[in-house]
Amino acid sequence: MNPLNITERATATGPVIAVAGDLDHTHAVALRQRVASLALQPGQRLVIDLAGLTFCDSSGITAFLAARQHAVAAGADIVLAAVPANTLRVLTIVGLDQVFTIHPDG
Repeated sequence: MNPLNITERATATGPVIAVAGDLDHTHAVALRQRVASLALQPGQRLVIDLAGLTFCDSSGITAFLAARQHAVAAGADIVLAAVPANTLRVLTIVGLDQVFTIHPDG
């Protein structure tokens, strides 16, 4: 089990949240809280960079959906970037690849 590490950086278009480690039931609440604390502005883009993600369960997927709700409520966009193949496969199976904008890199 890999601990979850969440870092944040500001860019001209909006915040980038980098997620590394295991995003599971134990750790998903940390991502939800971090995103909920963001003061997003209309027109900004929230990027969730998953290049360092090693595992994601349904709680992690739910955290992505909560992040999307937060962004949409603020009038901002959301992008999932550098999604690992196994997580991308799950997102595709459940149709969330049609809900999220997915970029191949961070």
